[in-house]
Amino acid sequence: MFRPVALLVVLAAALLAVPAAYAVRVHVRVEGKTRTIFGAGDPVLDVTSPRANALPENALDALETASAVGEFFYHVTQTGFGPYVDQVGRYGSAGQTGWVFKVNGVSPPVGADQVKLAAGDTVLWYWAQFGAAGGPKTLVLRRTGRCYTALAQDDAGKTAPAAGAALRVGSLRTVRMPNGRACIGVHRGLLVRATLAGAVRSNALP
Repeated sequence: MFRPVALLVVLAAALLAVPAAYAVRVHVRVEGKTRTIFGAGDPVLDVTSPRANALPENALDALETASAVGEFFYHVTQTGFGPYVDQVGRYGSAGQTGWVFKVNGVSPPVGADQVKLAAGDTVLWYWAQFGAAGGPKTLVLRRTGRCYTALAQDDAGKTAPAAGAALRVGSLRTVRMPNGRACIGVHRGLLVRATLAGAVRSNALP
C-alpha cells in the first residue's frame, strides 16, 4: 500500500536532480574597470542554465552563475542581434567602452548566448575600452616555482611576453617585469597578479 507513495518520492527526487544534470564545470572570472569583480583565481563553477531544457550552457549562463555566487549586479539588453550585456557592477557601456568576454582566451565573433561551453573551459568577462587598434589585450599569468611569466593575449588567443608589466604581490609590493618575467621570494598567504597599462589585469596565483 506504500508503493505509490514511494514512487512519488522517487519521481520528485529525480525531477529536482534534473537541473544539476545540465550543469557544466568551468572556470569563471569577471574583471571590472578598476578591480576584479569575481574570481581572481579563476575558480571552478557549476554553470547551470535558467532554461528548463537540456541545451548546453553558454558564456552568458557563466556570467549569470557568477553573479549569483558573487552577488554582483549585471544587466542584459535585448537587441536585434540577441542579448547584450550592457552593465556589470557599477559601470555600464558608453561610447567606446563596454563589456566583452573570452572563452579559453579567444574573443568569439558571436554573442555570449551562442557560445556553448564544455567542461574545463575558462570564461573571462571584462570591461574594455576600444580604440583604433581594437580592444585591450588580456594578461595571463603563469608560474614555475617562484618565477612568474606574464603574457599579453589578443582576441585571437595569440600570446606574447607582456614586456613592462608589473607583478603585484599582495597589496603592498610591486615587482617590475621588463621582459614579462620575474622571480620573487617567499610570499606566504599572498596572491600574485600582473598588471600593464592598457591591458586587462591577469588571473591571480599563489
